[in-house]
Amino acid sequence: MNDDAQILIARLLTHQYLRRDDKMVKRVLSDELFRAEVDKRLLETGMKLLDNVYADHVTLALHRSVEPKIFGARDVWQNNNFGLARDGVALLVVLWALIILPKRERQENHEHADDNQTDFFDKEKPLPRAEDTSVGISYKALLADFGEKLGKKTRMDMNLGMLAKLGFIERRADLIVEGPLLDLMMDTDALKDRIINGALADVFGRTPVVAVPKPSPEAPTDEEPHVSH
Repeated sequence: MNDDAQILIARLLTHQYLRRDDKMVKRVLSDELFRAEVDKRLLETGMKLLDNVYADHVTLALHRSVEPKIFGARDVWQNNNFGLARDGVALLVVLWALIILPKRERQENHEHADDNQTDFFDKEKPLPRAEDTSVGISYKALLADFGEKLGKKTRMDMNLGMLAKLGFIERRADLIVEGPLLDLMMDTDALKDRIINGALADVFGRTPVVAVPKPSPEAPTDEEPHVSH
């Protein structure tokens, strides 16, 4: 068991994230003894396993108690440790709100992105995967709606490139779609009410940015998706 825990942690450190349907990930999510061993090994290095049932991947993160010792005191370190400028963080929050919140609503209602009607017995179905419920955002519509407030085209393109490199999003032609980390690294419980009733209340109170169903990886596009990592 110890060797398997070591291998899983090493794979997560190397690849940054793994799919939930990976054999070892499925084991750590279902085997209490194995999970306890992995958690113990991670805790000894100030880390923890991040997962939630709404995401298709798992990843590693620092424990909050360790963050100040790594990144500095709270009054001096930035509001993130990804090297994002303020407009980059704002863009990340906007994308999270427009992609993740609607996706979670579909998952909770057991609806797929292309569902035209609700099955009377849909509550008995398993929770749909993120890739079956996540919806892409049109880049052109995003630029039109938020470009002026988020640094215009040049800054937005630069920040989108950084978010794609970090694994938060993927670019598929005109579409911006959920990346492996978008629903893992953001604290939905803390942000949801603030976003819907606060910072982006006006966005959710009007017609949303044009959304398009997320294409399957096999679907042809005008350009190859950017590699998240």
